[in-house]
Amino acid sequence: MISNRKIELKQNPAEKLRTVLKEKLFIPIPSCFDALSAKLIEQANFDVTFMSGFAASASRIGSPDLGLMTFSEVFDQANNICNAIDIPMIVDGDTGYGNAMNVRRTLKECSKAGCAGILIEDQLAPKRCGHTPGKDVVDKEEAYDRIRAANDMRNEGYDILIMARTDANHTHGLKEAIARAQKFYELGADILFVEAPKNKKEMITICNEVPGHKVANIVEGGITPNLSMKELEDIGYKLAIYPLTVMSSAMKAMVKSLDLLFKDEDRSDLLLDFSDLRKKVGFDEYYEISSKYETSKRS
Repeated sequence: MISNRKIELKQNPAEKLRTVLKEKLFIPIPSCFDALSAKLIEQANFDVTFMSGFAASASRIGSPDLGLMTFSEVFDQANNICNAIDIPMIVDGDTGYGNAMNVRRTLKECSKAGCAGILIEDQLAPKRCGHTPGKDVVDKEEAYDRIRAANDMRNEGYDILIMARTDANHTHGLKEAIARAQKFYELGADILFVEAPKNKKEMITICNEVPGHKVANIVEGGITPNLSMKELEDIGYKLAIYPLTVMSSAMKAMVKSLDLLFKDEDRSDLLLDFSDLRKKVGFDEYYEISSKYETSKRS
């Protein structure tokens, strides 16, 4: 069956995300790292995806998430993903790649690429993965200016939802992190992201004291407890990002299949059926659409 992509592409990606936020009680968000992983997330019937900086850095440049990917590399990856899927995608904009003026450009370009939302955080550059050592944050005023700049640019016509993240809990404590998130909300942020609460009690406190839509970042094996979606919803979270689930499971399968291949052993249990693989990549849809054009037909 030919998809209704033509109709859906006419819709504003940010409006799609607002509709999901309005209609869904809780939104699980598996993270993609390239166009193929994003397509698989869409095919699995999830409503939203997030381009994980951790996963995209590992996939695109083979390096850890330590601020090594440039804005142009992030933009190119995000653009490819947005072109491959119809569900809304939130891009990891890190620190905005500079001061408030850089944040303005980052948001503008990501909105033009079709991103439905953008994460802007208050880490000191070069940033660090939220669940690894060495993090620090900028002072409050610089953090606030980043969100001011993002909101100003949106008000100038570059429609995109703002996910404002603070890592202050790591260096300044939970009280400071909550105060920053509260201010981010006042400055126009749509989704509030207090990174790396250490236990369920901290998660409850965040949801009780931070207004607006709250997002949990669930890194399997990370600092934050891996609560069930029902528990997260009951606590007060509206969304949960799973930044490494897709990449980690893919890596595990690749490591195992490569080991079997090296040993010349059977690896069929780890592989998709070739017909299923072709379908998921998009061969079947391509052939169905191309059959309308005599010069594009293939027997």
